[in-house]
Amino acid sequence: MALEEKIMAEMKDAMKSKNEAALRGLRAIKAEIIKAKTDPGAGGVIDEATEQKFLQKMMKQRRDSLEIFEKQGRADLAEKEKEEMAIIEKFLPRQLDEAAIKEVVAKIIAETGAASPADMGKVMGAASKQLAGQADGKTISNIVKELLSK
Repeated sequence: MALEEKIMAEMKDAMKSKNEAALRGLRAIKAEIIKAKTDPGAGGVIDEATEQKFLQKMMKQRRDSLEIFEKQGRADLAEKEKEEMAIIEKFLPRQLDEAAIKEVVAKIIAETGAASPADMGKVMGAASKQLAGQADGKTISNIVKELLSK
């Protein structure tokens, strides 16, 4: 079942159960699907990689907003972001834990021969490609910095 079909089915359920939080998150995803389909060159069709990319982008936006709202003491807005993140997370592949990311990054560092923080770009490129959809870029970056500074 395509992402759009899953979203539509979940939207119906959310409407029936009057779940405003789920409906808000699902509508945001649907808007991104429509936007991606109408992008120049998309031809009205999007592949799974594009879906994963915009879902990751949506998660990052919500994480950033959540951080800002928490710093400003806006618990009401922070709660809305958390609710939307929970909905978006259901459609993303399972995220790797920090130990698994460290393992992959360590292997990439060994393969590329990176030895210092100056080689971070080389490692980040390979790690971002290999861990796409499975880990947040910020987490990958922090782990690469940590491993290269040893």
